[in-house]
Amino acid sequence: MSIQIKVCGMTDFNQVQSLADMHIDFAGFIFYPKSSRYVSDKISAEEIKKISGMHISAVGVFVDEDIESLINVVDKWKLDYVQLHGNESPDYCKHVSTYCKVIKAFRVGADDRLDEKTSGYEHVDSFLFDTKAELHGGTGLKFDWNQLSVPLSRPYFLSGGIGPEDADRINDFIGTAHNMLAVDVNSLFETAPGLKDLKKVLQFKQYLNNDSHA
Repeated sequence: MSIQIKVCGMTDFNQVQSLADMHIDFAGFIFYPKSSRYVSDKISAEEIKKISGMHISAVGVFVDEDIESLINVVDKWKLDYVQLHGNESPDYCKHVSTYCKVIKAFRVGADDRLDEKTSGYEHVDSFLFDTKAELHGGTGLKFDWNQLSVPLSRPYFLSGGIGPEDADRINDFIGTAHNMLAVDVNSLFETAPGLKDLKKVLQFKQYLNNDSHA
């Protein structure tokens, strides 16, 4: 089973082009002003529009954004997906889903049941599970993947503290995972916030899909 990869928190257009050349599936751009990886003053809308010809999907990450503002950003930047990383309701997600594909993120705590947490979100295309923390993502912390053993209504992205050394563990997890779509990586592949170590990304991709163990 081949698992897709999303590299989030991109802030350098040349690196996005490199990800596309590596056949990475998704590039994430954070439109949350409080994030150290906030993209709006680092990559232009015109640059992100070019991604549509690169065979890599552009994902805009938002936290409790006003719907009208979000839709304006989707249109201006020609985003393929939005990732909703706040407390967005099922109705909010339903509304946004009429404009673009939706990934609904959930921050997972130790006592959370993910089937209950995701109930009612039938209008989204996929879920993303990240570690519950004060920050909205990019924490470098893992949650207990055993919590994903419950039946889930949508395919999901596995996120939260995934580093280059986790490829073998993920390969083992894939054997028992149900409905897992992709792995989402960010801070543990960085040389600085928003700047990735592309060699580590490529090696991770090769190990994850058993392309190479050289």
